[in-house]
Amino acid sequence: MKNRLRTLGVITAVACSLVVTACGGSTTKSGRGRTLTISNENGGLWTCGFNPFNTSTNLLSTGNVYEPLVFVNTLQNQKVTPWLASSYAWRNNNKTITFTIRDGVKWNDGQPMTAADVLFTFNLVHKFPALDINSIWSVIDTVSQQASNIVVNFKTAAVPYFYYIGDQLPIVPEHIWSSIKDPATFADEHPVATGAYMVNPCTPQNITYTANPHYWQPGLPKVAKVLYPAFTSNDPANTYLATGQAQWGSQFIPNIDTFYTKKSKDHHTWSPPTAQVVLFPNEKVAPLNDPVVRQALAYATDRNKASSIGEGGQEPPANQLGVVSPTFDSWIDPAAKAADTYTYDPAKVATLLEGAGYKKGSDGIYASPQGKRLSFSVINKGGYSDWVAAMKVVQDGMKAAGIELKASNLSDDDFNSKLFNGNFDLAYYSEPLAGPSPYYELRAWLYSQGSAPIGKPATSNFERYEVKATDALFDSFAATGDPATQKQIIAQLEQLMLKDVPIIPVTQSVNWFQYNTATFTGWPTPDNQYALPAAFQYPDMGQVLLHLQPK
Repeated sequence: MKNRLRTLGVITAVACSLVVTACGGSTTKSGRGRTLTISNENGGLWTCGFNPFNTSTNLLSTGNVYEPLVFVNTLQNQKVTPWLASSYAWRNNNKTITFTIRDGVKWNDGQPMTAADVLFTFNLVHKFPALDINSIWSVIDTVSQQASNIVVNFKTAAVPYFYYIGDQLPIVPEHIWSSIKDPATFADEHPVATGAYMVNPCTPQNITYTANPHYWQPGLPKVAKVLYPAFTSNDPANTYLATGQAQWGSQFIPNIDTFYTKKSKDHHTWSPPTAQVVLFPNEKVAPLNDPVVRQALAYATDRNKASSIGEGGQEPPANQLGVVSPTFDSWIDPAAKAADTYTYDPAKVATLLEGAGYKKGSDGIYASPQGKRLSFSVINKGGYSDWVAAMKVVQDGMKAAGIELKASNLSDDDFNSKLFNGNFDLAYYSEPLAGPSPYYELRAWLYSQGSAPIGKPATSNFERYEVKATDALFDSFAATGDPATQKQIIAQLEQLMLKDVPIIPVTQSVNWFQYNTATFTGWPTPDNQYALPAAFQYPDMGQVLLHLQPK
């Protein structure tokens, strides 16, 4: 990996600069213009909670409301831009990093933000492990404040954790959060934060974000108000976009050329692949805890039809290696690629299952030697019409191969509750904790510290895959800054994905993005990939809003 964060025992620093340099000349706050509307299907009404440590709500508040220390660009080889930290420096053979906290930043209630708030945030996440979404305290030894600097000491070299602590950790105010008894369940309906936008107000039907009058970047944001209506299904949200009532979309649109882009010269789309939509088999549920059964499921998954029919060809079929292609093709090991034979193959399913003693019943479904049919429920987000269509294709293919899937298309809240707490057989989902290399998505899937016992919420690793040797691979990756060594470790994880099949990637998950240039400029494009473009992507959403300006 060309790791832009890597140093060889010498201190490197990012020069102090404002976060946004491509927004044009500065303007006065009174010059802020038109209202921007986002059309993105959520699957339910808004709960009006904005807790940045809650994986159900952080996409609504991290970046635009709460800000991190730096911004790491997934699309530009992990390019780092300072945010609440004006600079950073590695030393001690990548075991220590120092962040210089930006001066002159205020919370949106007018109080100053200082290094003490940053230290408090680190300690808060340590005190309440449920807030530690990325398990940063599994590798952190100490965090201390030295004047305006925050010094993070790791237990060992921890280069990839820069992304987690720099880009993915929202900084919260001590004067608010220190009095909250249980921050994990705190709704945070009126967030006090440093970001360019404030919540003002929120209803179940719509979130209104208004420009923060105390924002630390002069003249920004240039968009005075952002509306985020709640849509429970794709169709009305898509119509909102196609008719010009919304300018920013981030979802699947069937027949997008006819329905959207051809309707106006100002309608555009660009959706780069960044993660994957996968089947999570609950490995605490028999017989899904048997790798042979999971292998059979993988061969019974028709990825090509899920892509072409379910996703209208807009999301390519995934591979079983667990590496997004073509975004991270340089990480794919040739030997692992050659060994990836997981195409739709009912004959292979039969060989695996019959070799394990399963027999096909009169109904065409395999059953174990004890007579238990291979019949599983699969939870899905009912509001995502493309996911529902893709799962219908997968169901049909599974049935033809002798495995029964019974889909439950749930509301967003019901789905999240069952997924996080492990109350499912199979779940169809796209991991939100992907990052700027394959390491991050694989780690979110497979690192045991993200898991939890059934009945308790997991922050990731929803299938509950817990193998110490696999954890050791991730720890080894984090301890080295050598690109060749990192790629060797990823190659081992690719082989593990082929052998153990802990999860089953189905399609590439693109960063859905539709945008209207009639009234706003500054959108991310293939020629200006300054951030991931989807409205649900955090903290990138905040970067996009800072670049936008009315025509």
